[in-house]
Amino acid sequence: MLILLPPSEGKAPASKGEPVDFANLSFSELTEARELVAKELMTVSSHHDAPQLLKVGKTLSSEIICNQRILAEPAAAAAEVYTGVLYEALDYSSFTAAQKQRADSSILVISALWGALKLTDRIPAYRLSMGIRLGECGNLATFWRGELSSLLADYAQGHLIIDCRSAAYSNAWKPPQAQTYLVRVEQVQKDGSRKVVSHFAKHYRGLLARYLIMEKLLSCDSIEKLSEKLNSHWTVEITPATPKQAGILTLVVPAPPVA
Repeated sequence: MLILLPPSEGKAPASKGEPVDFANLSFSELTEARELVAKELMTVSSHHDAPQLLKVGKTLSSEIICNQRILAEPAAAAAEVYTGVLYEALDYSSFTAAQKQRADSSILVISALWGALKLTDRIPAYRLSMGIRLGECGNLATFWRGELSSLLADYAQGHLIIDCRSAAYSNAWKPPQAQTYLVRVEQVQKDGSRKVVSHFAKHYRGLLARYLIMEKLLSCDSIEKLSEKLNSHWTVEITPATPKQAGILTLVVPAPPVA
């Protein structure tokens, strides 16, 4: 099984350590593309209108400054750098050594700066989203799609793929549709109707990834087997995949209690 995650907007800069070493990142075939994106990010971040170009608020000026020296900033494992809602729910630091090994082998992060990463890859904190145009790279989702398509198609062959990415990051790589299931979260309302969860979907996707690792479900090679295992803990509905369209794994969650 492969679990696809987006990066998080929230990041914890490493306080010390060596800078990123492109040669030591997973998928060395992406080195040239990563170097180009990093170069363009440093250039764009030095412009006076960098906040507009990178689509970030002016309160994040310190992160834009870090972008300017991205190749000199201390690096740490991606699992430590990414700190957003999804990664808080995943809670990688609480895993045992065996659980970390399972997470490291099954989780793939699709990144606007690095293309594809493992959680053990050492990276600096940065500010860059997939849904922007970046200098010579142009639209980043389009740029990375050209780099990732053949590389990751081979890597993903034979795996059941649980896709926890948001739409912007999904556009950077379309895995084989027949073996892919997009994770959707719906919340039951007071009247029994359902509402698609947006922001808190990240939380539940992180919990799902954690559960798959904790319960040793990564060996499930079919959605039928996985659904059977998940339904002992979650309310799960499956829309089957086809060769042309990914399936949907819907987590049905209760409404929060009334305060």
